[in-house]
Amino acid sequence: MKIGVLLSSFFLLIITATCNNQKVTSNMKLTGLIEAAGITSYQYGSHILRTDNETYALTSGKIDLTELEGQTYTIIAEKVEGYPIDGGPEYLKVIDIED
Repeated sequence: MKIGVLLSSFFLLIITATCNNQKVTSNMKLTGLIEAAGITSYQYGSHILRTDNETYALTSGKIDLTELEGQTYTIIAEKVEGYPIDGGPEYLKVIDIED
């Protein structure tokens, strides 16, 4: 009986812990000029995207942003949680490029 209660408690704890950690992210679609970030005061992102109204810091583990420098692209990205900091721009993880 004690083992059954212990196992039930364990599974309930695991289910509760994993359900609370689910993140809902929505992808953003933005068009702008991609440039190398260079040295910045906010120190995050390897590149920036300049749109008509806003500047965004970019990163990507999937796409080589260096190959896109100096050109205008439409990116599909998701916000990186915990940013912006130090007065910097929104931080986006690029997950795809539209042709």
